[in-house]
Amino acid sequence: MADSNFVDYVKIYCRSGKGGRGSMHLRHVKYNPNGGPDGGDGGKGGSVYLRGNHNYWTLLHLKYQRHVYAEHGGNGGRDKCHGTDGKDVYIDVPCGTVVYDAETGKYVCDVMYDGQTVLLLKGGRGGLGNFQFRTATNQAPRYAQPGEPMQEMTVILELKLLADVGLVGFPNAGKSTLLSSLSSAKPKIANYPFTTMEPSLGIVSYRDSQSFVMADIPGIIEGASEGKGLGLRFLRHIERNSLLLFMVPGDTDDIKREYEILLNELQHFNPEMLDKHRVLAVTKCDLLDEELIEMLRETLPTDLPVVFISAVTGQGLDDLKDVLWKELNAESNKLQEITAEDTLVHRDKDMKRFAAELEAEDADADDVEEVGIDELDEVEDLDDFEYTDG
Repeated sequence: MADSNFVDYVKIYCRSGKGGRGSMHLRHVKYNPNGGPDGGDGGKGGSVYLRGNHNYWTLLHLKYQRHVYAEHGGNGGRDKCHGTDGKDVYIDVPCGTVVYDAETGKYVCDVMYDGQTVLLLKGGRGGLGNFQFRTATNQAPRYAQPGEPMQEMTVILELKLLADVGLVGFPNAGKSTLLSSLSSAKPKIANYPFTTMEPSLGIVSYRDSQSFVMADIPGIIEGASEGKGLGLRFLRHIERNSLLLFMVPGDTDDIKREYEILLNELQHFNPEMLDKHRVLAVTKCDLLDEELIEMLRETLPTDLPVVFISAVTGQGLDDLKDVLWKELNAESNKLQEITAEDTLVHRDKDMKRFAAELEAEDADADDVEEVGIDELDEVEDLDDFEYTDG
C-alpha cells in the first residue's frame, strides 16, 4: 500500500493568516505640521477552506503537501492606507472526505458535495489604525490595535467513498470478479487471498440507460475487528452505501455461518451499518448443480434476498441487478437515506486505532512535523505590544 496511488487518509498541518496591525501615525507635512492621526487599518489574514471537487477520487495530491499556510494580512500605513488582505487557501478534496482534529480525534467537518466549501480555519481580523480612535477630546491618539492572531490545527483527512452498493465478503469470495463482470472496472484478480489491496469503484449499467455505483473493498476475515488481516480500515468506504451486498462462495461448508461472521464484524466496526438494506449473493455457482442449489436454499437466512450467481459464466447476474435495483429504489431505503443524511452523526476518531493503522502501513504516526506558532512567525503579545510610526 505504501506505493499505491490510492490514498484514503492523510495528516496535514494547516495555519490561517494573522491580521495586520493598525498603523499609529501622525500626519506631518509642509504647511500642516499638526495634521492629526492618519494611521490605516491592518488587512485581514487569509482563511483556510476545504472544497469538494469531483475530479479527485483519492487524497494522493495531499500526500506530499503536508503544510498549508494562508497569507498574513498586511500592516496599515500612513495616509489612512489599508493593509492588504491575505489570500485565502482552498484545499480541494474528493467528495466524501471527513476531517478530524489530529490531536484530540474530535470530528471537525464533512465535505459531501462537489463545490461544497467549508471554513476550516478563519483568518485573523486586521487591527484598527489610530485614525479610527480620534475623538473631540482625544484628537491625536498615539495607539493602534494589533491584528488578531492566526489559528492553526493539525487535521486528519479521511476519505469515505460514495457508492450505492458495497461488496462485503471474505478474501477470494469473487468480489473483484463480479465488479469486473458488471462494470468496466479492471480490479486485480488472482487465485490467492487479499488480491484486492485497495477499494475499487465501478458503474453498473441497468435497463433504460440507468446505472448505479458499486464499491469493492478488500476482504475481511474473522477477527478483523481485533486487527487481523487488513483489519477494518477499508470498511469506512461502505459506511455511506445505501445497500450492502454480502458475497459467500457456494463451495463454503456453512454459508449461513460465514454470513453471520461478516455481520458480526460489521457490528463491531459500526452497529449502525446493520440498519442498511442487505442482499446475499452465493457466488461460484457454476460449481453447483440445480439439486444442490435447492438444498442450499433451505439452509440460508430468510430475512434478506438471496441470489445464486456465477460471475465467470454470467449465471444469475441479470437477476442480481434486478434485486439490487429493487432494493435501492425501495421506499424504506429512500426514507432511510433521507433520514441518515439529515441526522448523520460522526463518531470521534479513535486515535489508538489510527496509530495502529499507520504502523501497519509502515508509516510514522508522527510523520508530520508539529510546527508551533513561535517557529512559524512571531505573534505580538497584546499586552506588551510596541507601536512604531508608519
